[in-house]
Parts: sequence; C-alpha cells; structure tokens
Amino acid sequence: MKPGSAGDSESAAAGRAARRLIAPVRSEILSLAQELVRTDTVAMPPDGNEARGQQVLYGHLKSRKVQAELYDTGFLRESGHPFVRRERRYDGRPNLAAGLPGSGRGRSLLLNGHMDTVPAGPEPWRHGAFSGVVRKGRLYGRGSADMKGGLAAQAGVLLALRRSGVRLAGDLFFESVVDEEWAGGGGTLAARLRGGSADACVISEVTGLQIYRATRGGQFSEIRVRAGDPSRYFSREAVVGPAVPAGRILSWIDRWAAKRRRVPKGKAYAGFADPAPVQVLGIEANRLDPDIPWRVPREVRIRVYFQFLPHEDVPAVIREIRESFEAFCGKDPFFRMHRPEWRDLVDPPLQPHELAADHPWTSCLERAATAVLRRPATVTAAEYPCDAFLLQNHFGIPTLLFGPEGGGAHNQDEYVTTRSLIRTAEVVLTAALLWCS
Repeated sequence: MKPGSAGDSESAAAGRAARRLIAPVRSEILSLAQELVRTDTVAMPPDGNEARGQQVLYGHLKSRKVQAELYDTGFLRESGHPFVRRERRYDGRPNLAAGLPGSGRGRSLLLNGHMDTVPAGPEPWRHGAFSGVVRKGRLYGRGSADMKGGLAAQAGVLLALRRSGVRLAGDLFFESVVDEEWAGGGGTLAARLRGGSADACVISEVTGLQIYRATRGGQFSEIRVRAGDPSRYFSREAVVGPAVPAGRILSWIDRWAAKRRRVPKGKAYAGFADPAPVQVLGIEANRLDPDIPWRVPREVRIRVYFQFLPHEDVPAVIREIRESFEAFCGKDPFFRMHRPEWRDLVDPPLQPHELAADHPWTSCLERAATAVLRRPATVTAAEYPCDAFLLQNHFGIPTLLFGPEGGGAHNQDEYVTTRSLIRTAEVVLTAALLWCS
C-alpha cells in the first residue's frame, strides 16, 4: 500500500483510536498477565492443570461485564476427529470462550491463545518460576512468553472495547484453550467441534511483534535400543551394551539434519538458514546419580524432533525418514542383531500451515502493525508449530500469529517485555477495527 493512500489514512486513524482505547486498561493488561503467570497451569500429559488459570481469566472478564463462559472439553473423547490425542484426559480441563457481538454488518475475528504451560524444569530460576515479578521492563515466569502475556493482551482488547462502549460491525471472539503444549491441540479442536468459527484468527504467541503467516509441522519420535545380559556383566565374555552403537544413530540423525537444511525453503521460510530442523531433544542411558551402580547400560533412548515446511508432503517425508532408518539398521551388524524400536510420540504429527502474503487478512494485520509500530511491519514465518494448522487447514479459518517480545520459552527465566504487551494489544485492536468494520 502506497503511503498517503486512503487505506493508509484509514489504518493510521484506526491505530490512533486503538492507542486511545487501550490506554485506560494498560495497567490491567500487565496485572492480569502477572496474575496468570503466578497461577500454576502446567500440563503434563495425559493431564493438565489449566482450570485455575481459566477461572482467573473468567473472573477478570466477568467482573468487567465481558460475556464469557467456561466449558469442559471432556466431550473430545467421543469425537472421531483424527487429531484427538486418545491417550490424554480432557475431563476437568475447561476452555474459556468470550466475545463481543457486533452489529452484524462486518467480518468476524477470533483471538486464540492457550492457557497451559510446560513444567518449570529442573534448572534454578533467578526470580522463581511462578513469581510474575517485573524487572527492568520484563515480566518473568513460566508461561509469560508462551503464552500468558499474549492472552492478557488479547483480553485487553475486549476490556478496552467494553469499557469504551465501542461496538464493532463484526463479531469479536476470544478463546483461551487447554492442551496446546506437548503437540496437543485438544483445546482448539474442542472449540471448533463445539461450533465456533470466524472469518479470520490471530494467535498471540510470542512473535517479537512480527507477523507470522506460516508455521512448521513437527513429528516427535523416540528410538529405543536394548542389548546385553546383566548376568554376564562380570564374566569372561564380551560385555554387550548399546551406548556406543547408539552414537551411530546420532550420526544418522546428523546426516538427516544436514539433508533437511538443503530442502527447498519456499517463500515463507526463504530467510531461514535451517528451514526444517532435525533436533535431538534427549538421550538417556544410565543415570549418573550416586545410587546407580557403575555398569554398562542395557538400554539407550533417543528422542528426536523432525520439522516440516508448509509446501511439503509430510506423510511422504516421514516415510522417507523411516525407510532410511530401516536401511541404516539393515547395514549395521549390531543393529541387525539388536533391532532398535521406533515409536512416534504423537500420531498424527503436527502439520504446517501457511497463509498467502497477499491474503486480505495478512494485508489487514500488516497495515495495523505498521500503523501502531510506526515502521513497516515484518511479515515472516514461525520457528515452531502451533494450533494454527487446526484452525486453517481443518476448519478453514485464515490464521496468523502476532504477539509480544520475549524469550526463554520452555527454559528457565522465561520472560515477556511489558511494553510489547501493550503494543500487542494495540495492534490486535487496530486490526479488529479495520477487519470487523
């Protein structure tokens, strides 16, 4: 869009309106984010502990006269949808749905985010995993970036509109879902199967105030090798163990990592040095704790993570990977005798997604971000998978990601910058004013 055009003026006016509407609720956005971070909503499959956080968010919205409800997601067990993770429990894990009805003359917009977080982890935290402390413009704690900060910013959009009495032409929906972590997707799936749809969606994952129009897919797998007889550990025979041979599996993984760095990137991932990473997430053999005798391990487990790009045929790539592994094992004398076990940790795998750069929703959010940030918006792609593929690929809702700046997601000392929480709310509200008008 050329500077000075009618659309540019409209975007600038919407940006000014959004900043004015968000200003009275700035402190509420930050305090809500802090309260959510201080509430433990850790998910550990097959269960999740999201209910307390959802109650906090529900109470905050209801006390400010925003229409909201909580509903249980246990009905997923009865669904035949292929992306229901059958090994998980959903009873007692409520989704939150809220919204501001429009006048009926505009397009609808869905704000989506997840309440669950990964565990705090074994590493020490500088300020405590659930402290919610703010230091030098950063809000610290588990879930601050991934993604309670984004949830608070989205809630702030509804609070600002409700407080001001401004009514959009189209409906504005907001949902806080469960079971996103650990390749879940259950909460977003439950919301769609319950009947919720919209003309567009924004997920406020941490994006560094950039627009992500594409996300990767992912497959998490575990390779297990068992070999050796413990009764022959102290004997004159050779002691058999899988630890050293497992190193050759790591070399096979490394070759695949190099191969995947050379795949065609497509337009969305053109600027990525490693567009489709292959990563080792964990290796386990004997523990090194003092109570473990010194002995050759009988089992080694390797957890590996393959990622996929939007233009790829994911099942075909997975077949190629598995065929390559079988061929590798067939050529290795040790693995011919001690065949490794391959187990997919999620089935089916997470899919990638991509929304066209010239899609009306992409253009709208780009205009909104440019107006609020006062610089050309950055439109790129995500370094991770998320629920976007469910919304767009399976339910036809054009979906983008836009959220705050932060770091340390899934690690200790996770944080989100407080200034970017307000910018996120302003951009999302600007986009709503433009899209739903």
